[in-house]
Amino acid sequence: MNYEKQKTSKTNFNIVQEAMSMYAQKIDTATYFKTSIKNSNDVDFFDDKMNIINIIRKGLPFDLFLKIKDITPFTEDDWADYLNISKKTLQRNSQIENYLFKPIHTEKIIELAEVTNFGLEVFDSQEQFYLWLNTPSFALGNLKPAELLKDSYGKELVMNELNSIDQGIFA
Repeated sequence: MNYEKQKTSKTNFNIVQEAMSMYAQKIDTATYFKTSIKNSNDVDFFDDKMNIINIIRKGLPFDLFLKIKDITPFTEDDWADYLNISKKTLQRNSQIENYLFKPIHTEKIIELAEVTNFGLEVFDSQEQFYLWLNTPSFALGNLKPAELLKDSYGKELVMNELNSIDQGIFA
């Protein structure tokens, strides 16, 4: 059961990565950046930084955000906090047809998707990853990893700690 849930989470994440790659392909023709987009199954979306830059600068569509939101362990309150907007604004934006997040919000959404992607690789299940995110970590100054995700430097600390765990290095 645990394996099946993990497999489903990774499958859902692959669907999101494919959707993000398709969106990047669509906006690629309208931007001055030309990326080397291959078949979206060939490359991990997060490895192609030019795709990410294109999406950040164009803005992330709300429907793509919903796909990301569905596979991350974060609540709507968490998202509002991470994006530094009210829950009401987030809900209002969902009602706007073809709404695109501002670049600052798009970048944060992609960062949180990247953390989730790596976290699901490191931990056996989404539940274990969520538990780790919400447990104080000695290596992170006794802060919960989730508390550090509000800014880019904190996100990098969390990614480094996930990498250490993945490599079997514990503080």
